[in-house]
Amino acid sequence: MNSTANVFAALDLPQPYLLFIGDTTEAGYAKTAFGLRDWARDRCVGELACSPDAITLGLPKLTPAQARALGARSMVIGVANAGGRILDSWMPSLLEALEAGLDLVAGMHMRLADTPALTAAAERHGRRLIDVRTPPRGIPTATGRKRSGKRLLAVGTDCALGKKYTALAIARAFKQRGVNVDFRATGQTGIMIAGRGMPMDAVVSDFEAGAAEVLSPDAAPDHWDVIEGQGSLFHPSYAAVSLGLLHGSQPDVIVVCHEPGRTHVMGLPDFPLPSLEEAIDLNLRLGRRTNPAIRCGGVSLNTSQLSQAQARALFAAESKRLGVPVADPIRGGEEFERLLDHCLRID
Repeated sequence: MNSTANVFAALDLPQPYLLFIGDTTEAGYAKTAFGLRDWARDRCVGELACSPDAITLGLPKLTPAQARALGARSMVIGVANAGGRILDSWMPSLLEALEAGLDLVAGMHMRLADTPALTAAAERHGRRLIDVRTPPRGIPTATGRKRSGKRLLAVGTDCALGKKYTALAIARAFKQRGVNVDFRATGQTGIMIAGRGMPMDAVVSDFEAGAAEVLSPDAAPDHWDVIEGQGSLFHPSYAAVSLGLLHGSQPDVIVVCHEPGRTHVMGLPDFPLPSLEEAIDLNLRLGRRTNPAIRCGGVSLNTSQLSQAQARALFAAESKRLGVPVADPIRGGEEFERLLDHCLRID
């Protein structure tokens, strides 16, 4: 089977899910759990933590046995911690899930299948360990060849600030407008939501751009691929995956994502975030290497911490300052409609 066929083959993920949030106290590190809650709520029966101090998703708090009785078929590790590690403190809960008759699903860099205690328990109880962050074999190196169809890539000033939500919201809105569109997932959460995709940060660096080309192949001239972004060109740890995705996806349009009030790279306080002007400029300059016609369709702001009045005032001020539409795709409204118009070049 060639790599393209592997990418677009739907994953066999046992549903519905119990979402495991471990002992995570910061919402940004539980983005997989929140993403599934917000975009696949009908597939989530509840949540499980292994610490009373852990954040909550607002879902029913269930034991693995209770979740299984309600129809759950797997427990998803909903945490994306630094380094993608499976922590020792999680093991009792993971083993309990297997014993209760649930498969385990994860998108960590550390693979479930490489954890001896889990593989032994899974074999003993007849359960599956499903590692979503596994790229297909045979990914080619990039060619830089211009492909047919249209592409939009969500980029950002940092990690975990709304690139996935922005891409999902734009893809949904395009579809509602009658646009021929596909959402292209590039991370574990997006892959779990869409059922397919390319785990870009698990691809060997020489093949990053090639993986992005495979993910978004030639398409009809009026077809749009809306591509989930990864990392940030300004991130001292993860800029490499961002650049490979930018070059390989060859976006016609970028939407720059940012969280107002965030001033430093999450988890790295010695590194300040760039201005939006810097983020727009650098993404366009580097993106021109494989698509000279790349342009900025607008800015997506994560205004979940602001009131409606504060958010709308900020949209207006930033749009005037930057000269592009600014909106929060989750809030929607006329600002988001203007951003969609600009992405699609509707004047």
